Amino acid sequence: MKKERIALYEGMYILSATLSEDSRKKAFDKILNGITEKGGNIEKLFEQGRKKLAYDIDGKREGYYYVVFFSAPTTSIQELWKEYHLHEDLIRFQTVRVEKVQETLEFPLLKTAQ
Repeated sequence: MKKERIALYEGMYILSATLSEDSRKKAFDKILNGITEKGGNIEKLFEQGRKKLAYDIDGKREGYYYVVFFSAPTTSIQELWKEYHLHEDLIRFQTVRVEKVQETLEFPLLKTAQ
């Protein structure tokens, strides 16, 4: 039997800014639970807060940004993407393989919405 390969990933998630704080927490927990249910492990997470989007997405101009570093079996990523497409509060997501977990995040181009 083949041993599953585990890789380190960085996921960026943008949730709808119209959600209440409680709803946003539940929506984000759904993302995190999806990762762990597929055999993944959350390494580090950064809540970036409410920010303006670079362009309107389905009429939305702002979103809540989260960055999560996680390790997971390589076979689980496609399953996670399928779930993300069904997640109605998730505006956009991106998952990339990385070599190491960043200790700090700085996005000079992203300004906090006011």
